[in-house]
Amino acid sequence: MAKFGVISAELLARSPARQLWRDFSRQHSALAGLILFSMFFALAVLSPLLTPHDPYLQNDSMLLLPPSWSDNGLVQYPLGTDDLGRDIFSRLLIGARYTFGIAVVTVIGALLMGILLGSLAGMSKGLKSSVFNHILDLALTIPSLLLAIIIVAILGPGLMNTTWAIMVALLPQFVHGIRNAIVEQLSQDYVIAYRLDGANNMQIFQRIILPNIWEKLTLMATMALSTAILDIAALGFLGLGAQTPTAEWGAMMADSLDLIYLAPSGVAIAGLLIFLAVLSVNLVGDGLRNAVKQRRDS
Repeated sequence: MAKFGVISAELLARSPARQLWRDFSRQHSALAGLILFSMFFALAVLSPLLTPHDPYLQNDSMLLLPPSWSDNGLVQYPLGTDDLGRDIFSRLLIGARYTFGIAVVTVIGALLMGILLGSLAGMSKGLKSSVFNHILDLALTIPSLLLAIIIVAILGPGLMNTTWAIMVALLPQFVHGIRNAIVEQLSQDYVIAYRLDGANNMQIFQRIILPNIWEKLTLMATMALSTAILDIAALGFLGLGAQTPTAEWGAMMADSLDLIYLAPSGVAIAGLLIFLAVLSVNLVGDGLRNAVKQRRDS
């Protein structure tokens, strides 16, 4: 029993996930990005419990209050209020659920659909594969934001339509990346040997290919998340995404733009949060990419 426990500990220490975390944790910038990312994720989940005021409650007696550190500011409103007397701090907190949280949901949905379509494209051959690849190449020539704007223009503005539009806009890059990863795996000797043993395509995909491409899936999802955050904020800023009075960061920037000289905090802090959210995702993505590269080189 003791010998079995030692062997299990050695196998755990050599596991790919543990080695990946070891290489990732050695990068200080990646760890800082992970901490920042975790904070945004926690805000997206817990923001309704953290807001000191109702983010949609209007107060005519508290219009355009400056931040609390200003001479006329109030401690109850740390970042001041907007032109309708709503607490900016509470609106920014709840906005994490819309900008960051919906971006996470969008990427997960696009990833799952990408795995389904990418596996079909990668495992198929002949005319079906050729036609699918040509359609995919055509979709990849269109920038994701432009494709999302086209879809929203067809479906109509709104947060739900924005979610579907960005999910569809991100789908081609997922399908393309997953298809290429599967085609690369199919040419490996161990896959050919497994096929000669009588395994079908489903067994090969589940037992051989999927465990070997999960690192690429994680990297693709991380890179797509920063794009999703920017696209949601951009559509909200253009008036095609979240509609008033939804406290989405891009929509908040658009609402506060006319009052930027009277109350610049609404625009500045919302923009700063978008920047920090994208920065955290990019730092985590770069850390994962470097960790994967180090593991392959070793």
